[in-house]
Amino acid sequence: MSRTARSRTRLRLGLTATALLTAAALVPAPAHAEDVTDYTITVDPGAEGAAIDDTMYGVFFEDINRAADGGLYAELVQNRSFEYSTADNGSYTPLTSWAASGTAEVVNDSGRLNERNRNYLSLGAGSSVTNAGYNTGIRVEKGKRYDFSVWARAGSGTTLTVTLKDAAGPLADARRVAVKGGWARYEATVTASRTSNRGRLAVASSGAAALDMVSLFPRETYKNQPGGLRKDLAEKIAALKPGFVRFPGGCLVNTGSMEDYSESSGWQRKRSYQWKDTIGPVEERATNANFWGYNQSYGLGYYEYFRFAEDIGAMPLPVVPALVTGCGQNRATDDEALLKRHIQDTLDLIEFANGPATSTWGKVRAEMGHPKPFGLTHIGVGNEENLPREFFARFQRFRAAVEAKYPDITVVSNSGPDDSGTTFETAWQLNREGKVDMVDEHYYNSPQWFLQHNDRYDSYDRSGPKVFLGEYASQGNAWKNGLAEAAFMTGLERNADIVELASYAPLLANEDYVQWSPDMIWFNNHASWGSANYEVQKLFMTNVGDRVVPSRASTTPDVSGPLTGAVGLSTWATSAAYDDVRVTAADGSTLLSDDFSGDAAQWTHRGGGSWSVQDGQYVQTDEAAENTLVTAGDPAWHDYDLHVKATKKAGKEGFLVAFGVKDTGNHYWWNLGGWNNTQSAVEQATDGGKSTLISKAGSIETGRAYDIDIKVRDRQVTLYLDGQEWGGFTDDKPAEPFRQVVTEDARTGELIVKVVNAQPAEARTAIDLGGAKVASRARVTTLAADAEAVNTETDSPVTPVTSTFRGVANQFTYTFPANSVTFLRIARR
Repeated sequence: MSRTARSRTRLRLGLTATALLTAAALVPAPAHAEDVTDYTITVDPGAEGAAIDDTMYGVFFEDINRAADGGLYAELVQNRSFEYSTADNGSYTPLTSWAASGTAEVVNDSGRLNERNRNYLSLGAGSSVTNAGYNTGIRVEKGKRYDFSVWARAGSGTTLTVTLKDAAGPLADARRVAVKGGWARYEATVTASRTSNRGRLAVASSGAAALDMVSLFPRETYKNQPGGLRKDLAEKIAALKPGFVRFPGGCLVNTGSMEDYSESSGWQRKRSYQWKDTIGPVEERATNANFWGYNQSYGLGYYEYFRFAEDIGAMPLPVVPALVTGCGQNRATDDEALLKRHIQDTLDLIEFANGPATSTWGKVRAEMGHPKPFGLTHIGVGNEENLPREFFARFQRFRAAVEAKYPDITVVSNSGPDDSGTTFETAWQLNREGKVDMVDEHYYNSPQWFLQHNDRYDSYDRSGPKVFLGEYASQGNAWKNGLAEAAFMTGLERNADIVELASYAPLLANEDYVQWSPDMIWFNNHASWGSANYEVQKLFMTNVGDRVVPSRASTTPDVSGPLTGAVGLSTWATSAAYDDVRVTAADGSTLLSDDFSGDAAQWTHRGGGSWSVQDGQYVQTDEAAENTLVTAGDPAWHDYDLHVKATKKAGKEGFLVAFGVKDTGNHYWWNLGGWNNTQSAVEQATDGGKSTLISKAGSIETGRAYDIDIKVRDRQVTLYLDGQEWGGFTDDKPAEPFRQVVTEDARTGELIVKVVNAQPAEARTAIDLGGAKVASRARVTTLAADAEAVNTETDSPVTPVTSTFRGVANQFTYTFPANSVTFLRIARR
């Protein structure tokens, strides 16, 4: 993932004489055939469309937003092995999430459980520790069983007392465990006597004892696997019927040290995600810092990922580090021995997944409980590297080694963190020239961008690499975001001969530990719910079809005028000074002039930060504040020239000069020295979501004054830096709200007509099936809601409604509701 973008059902009914609705809930029915139609859809069932692979749609799992520990991994104890440290998060200690009574100390010495589990708890006689779990506490349900385990060593006669309680009292009968001698694993089972979301697990010792790996799992996990996955989350993922699971990242893969966890590396605690750290007995898995600001226990590791993919019938697609960091770090490792070690690790991973149980790493897999190979076919190398040439040189080394030993494995490259720009273009050129099989694209853009770019893949070279759209989302969890993504997905399906794999991201978010939003599935310690985006993904993923049936549709008239808006200044984690702001109309008249020789009365502060006039400059001094926008002028301005003199004073980035400003969520800005001062771009904000229109590598120097000029004519914008043309763009692509695609289900013979109407008006549509002989009845699934509707724990306004429509013919009319996604499955005769 690249830099974070911050971020009532209304059903209308029109029945006809031939419409029969058999669902419990009513959905919009077709209009009369003689009514004037707003749109047309024409299907050509005899034409040859692209084949669609069973694996086209999948999921991407990254441990972000506590997706693993405190999420899909069902462990209820937080910091079970006392390994938390400031390397994970500046606020952490080895006793984070624990409260001690009596004498309790975390120790790192030769008495430890094993070399890869460095810390353990030394508990004094008569002392106890209590764990708070995640969110509000440990969730238990009345009558259900929970499995406790601990590694302990103690002198003869020591008893551990294990209790579950909350503020109201005990949640289960206490259990006593006799401990004697050196390190050993002890177990007990408790049954909850009542339900609570605020449980605490306490372990008390009658004598001095050493403890490690203090654990509590629900007996009821996904497929009842001991130490397994949280059932409700796993079931929601399984219900998508994903064709693949991409894991484990993401920024976890290509950030941090590439060294291992060993004495020679100083027990490196900020490492890239390396698969060998995550297999074998859980008490021997090396802890690691998570890029997103917490700890990874690796209880959910590579074996568990492979097993989960198998359990839900999905293709595993692991991603390994390419020794070029990204996600703002942007460093290439030049250690040849380290590169060779990672390449060998990748070969070993393939053997772990596919090798016979008699092979070195196949034996490890078999000993973990899976003698049969997992059937790995694809592997990704790298993730969003912003140094395309350095990345590709290393990628070629990985690919050559894999192809030499495992020629049937598809090695997936990538195109950086954005949908366009210098890095993207360079990466794609290298991938094409290198005859790469598949390229992983990532982008997070506004809903408008997704509505505008349904045709993105229409012009891709059919003889070049295939596309894996590994991460995408429209920067929000409202229904308008789901609609925009649905409209875009019709274009993905239409181009299934190019886009072979696609996955929304991120997958999971614990509502109390959010680093990134939007997300597909939300949860806390006692509930989970699918977002509006989830419902869109589920509808598409469970109704894919096997081939595209060519079709075309009429479009919505374009009503866009010239680019209009006021102007603005901003910063992001940077202190900067602005001066000599001038806005001049196309006829030469002055719209705004401010040299800040007086006050800043012409400016309105709309963001964060601290602005003041200092020595004839307008200065933002808060180096930590993000988006400190101030604006001036008239939102109706158009066809003007904006001049600004800007000087960076301190901080991480550069300048943000805004134009076309309608409000804080709708504007353009030239982001100079963004992304930790590594590139500059023009971004468009629409309803709070941002899209990149043009970008180039570059940085801003501290203390240097820059002349910035922006020329706006109609919808064309030209940008100048220090008198030299930097770039330009024309924003005239319509955000088409009416999109469709038709596919065929080879098993049932049904035509699946998929229509997105992402506007607040109904779309009366004449549908021509091109002479196809069809049954008169169609199965209909409709998602429709207010554009701003958001699914929550207690309310799900975006929910599929199924019905039966009777009135299908070779030519018929259907009225699609406002703000809706509708799938009609039409049987052929």
